[in-house]
Amino acid sequence: MNVLLTGGAGYIGSHICNTLIDLDYKVTTIDNLSTGNKNLIPKKVKHINCDISDTKSVNSLINKNNFDVVMHLAAFTRVGESVKYPEKYELNNFSKAKIFIDTCLRNNLKRFIFSSTGSVYGNLNNNEKIKETELTNPINPYSESKLKFEKYLINETIKKKAYCTILRYFNVAGADLKRRTGLISNPDNLIKAICEVAVKKREKLIINGNNYKTKDGTPIRDFIHVLDLVDIHVLVAHSLLNSGENEIYNCGYGIGFSIMDVIKEMNSIIGYKLPIKISDRREGDAVYSVADNKKFLKKFSWNPKYNNLKIILESALEWEKSLK
Repeated sequence: MNVLLTGGAGYIGSHICNTLIDLDYKVTTIDNLSTGNKNLIPKKVKHINCDISDTKSVNSLINKNNFDVVMHLAAFTRVGESVKYPEKYELNNFSKAKIFIDTCLRNNLKRFIFSSTGSVYGNLNNNEKIKETELTNPINPYSESKLKFEKYLINETIKKKAYCTILRYFNVAGADLKRRTGLISNPDNLIKAICEVAVKKREKLIINGNNYKTKDGTPIRDFIHVLDLVDIHVLVAHSLLNSGENEIYNCGYGIGFSIMDVIKEMNSIIGYKLPIKISDRREGDAVYSVADNKKFLKKFSWNPKYNNLKIILESALEWEKSLK
């Protein structure tokens, strides 16, 4: 398989690159390194350092290769930042992505996987697992930009008789067990912050609100190990090659943990209590976000290997320790 992937120098993209190379696939990534780290890209991956909206460079790249599948991950992903700078997220996550996909479609590429987010569902009042049929109601500019592009991609691929699969990620966490890659920096990422406190890079952990209507007052999240998410991409890529269809899938385990659950598990791993500070709620945060993944499980023979909060935290912690 020959894969064109955007955002290969990022957290999830670099994990996908490593796995595809392990499977002996051919991989090219477009990444302008605005947020990514070149050192995370495996040596066997061809790296094109340009913006996804650079039509001339993307045209040239596609014409020189015979790509089977396009995986589009390149995006800004920080919820808090999106609230402060919504126009930045509209430009990068929608407008530039639109230019990129239009270029791909003009060059007759037919199969796409898009990295979206479970936050497109917004704040549901029933605290039930979220199905793909749930009405979308994004509550921050990040998820708004993702949903807007979802709709555009689906419409354009149908018009051009191409196919796309939308993957709505829930809370991706953990790191490569060989420590080849992991999350370098993201102030919005809970488990990253917990690990930084555990290795003394941060003085204390800030909890944004403990007065939510949950069992302990902190939000509930569905954490999926990044390596299991990578396997989902591989399964979907093969499916797109074998049968054309447009689909949306939730990517999570369907298990919810509160913020305090996660902290307690890390306390158990390191043998002491992490220092914490309760702060105000963060604008744009949902109360309860847990995937109903039955649709994906029905379609694919997916057996997650790392569906365990302890494994997720330990792999993230080991990666954090390896960073200087």
